[in-house]
Amino acid sequence: MNKTFYSLGLMSGTSGDGVDASIISSDGQDEYEEIKNEYFRYDDRIYENIHILKGKISKFTDLNKHVNEIRDLEKEISLFHAEIATKMQGLIDRKIDLIGFHGQTIYHNPLEKISNQIGNGNLLSQLTKKIVVYNFRQNDIKNGGEGAPLAPAFHRLIVKKKKIDLPVCILNIGGIANVTAIGEYDKNSFVSRDLGPGNCLLDEWVRNNTKKKFDNKGEIAKKGMINEIILNQALDNFDNRSNQKSLSFDTKDFNLNFVRGLSLEDGAATLTHLTGKIIGTGLLTFLSNVSGKLWKVLVCGGGRKNNYLIEKIKSNTFKNLIIQPIDDYGIDGDYVESQAFAYLAIRSYLELPISFPETTGCKKPTNGGEIVKNF
Repeated sequence: MNKTFYSLGLMSGTSGDGVDASIISSDGQDEYEEIKNEYFRYDDRIYENIHILKGKISKFTDLNKHVNEIRDLEKEISLFHAEIATKMQGLIDRKIDLIGFHGQTIYHNPLEKISNQIGNGNLLSQLTKKIVVYNFRQNDIKNGGEGAPLAPAFHRLIVKKKKIDLPVCILNIGGIANVTAIGEYDKNSFVSRDLGPGNCLLDEWVRNNTKKKFDNKGEIAKKGMINEIILNQALDNFDNRSNQKSLSFDTKDFNLNFVRGLSLEDGAATLTHLTGKIIGTGLLTFLSNVSGKLWKVLVCGGGRKNNYLIEKIKSNTFKNLIIQPIDDYGIDGDYVESQAFAYLAIRSYLELPISFPETTGCKKPTNGGEIVKNF
């Protein structure tokens, strides 16, 4: 019988609004149980500093230019994560064995083979007296991959554990939208890629034009009129982008220049239609070689709560495609990614692969994650 680990996954996504924290028990292979999930919101200062810093970094050389700001924010974020880890440990009787620390992505460019997440694993280990696994993406990049997406191995596990009928897709709508298609449980019959923007464009638009952080349930967009000329031009630009062969995206691959001058509501409506069209047609293309099968698409991430966006995705893909929240299967769609990094921490510790040629484009199944014990 394989050893079971209690692992804490800490995930701060591209929205930069806080940290999803999940404790799971797992052997890193076929066994898995959800133990505890909690969300910890960043205070306004950290939230603002994340977005100010990300706004300054548009190319690799900017990382060196802003090294002092990066260092200061990294320390602040790491201290915040240490507080979370202490609180999460206090919620369960069993000792947490490992922490999977994703960190905050500030720059990701697969063409340059760079993916930069800030977060000091050594400091987190020292403060929590726990083994920390972090820097998950670098080994994949060294082995020819793009460093993302990394959650598919966990997607396959939860589909198997919940005995969900195959074939099935897991569609995660975070800042970026990514999809994992699973054909069989026990073989490497799964494939994954990023589709394009998820919440990132709409969230940035709302942040820039209101005091809100996102468009709750699409209520702002529903009040607006779509600018068809701008929408069609933006779709053409996406279809003719330079990185068409890339399996992953960064939020920096997209910007709001094309909707400047629109009202709050019209901009939100146009961006929601754009995002829905890209995701919907992306699913069409992604599943085109298996279109004869009846696929289910289970949606996780914050974007699943935007009813208007989900409507637009449905209207731009297969008519017989079943799209439903992953929550319908007893899986909390807010914590799939944080649970994934708890699971990937265990696999990293056991020197098992966390990325695959079918997911990131790496040359072979690849282990990842830097392991530190600084206490």
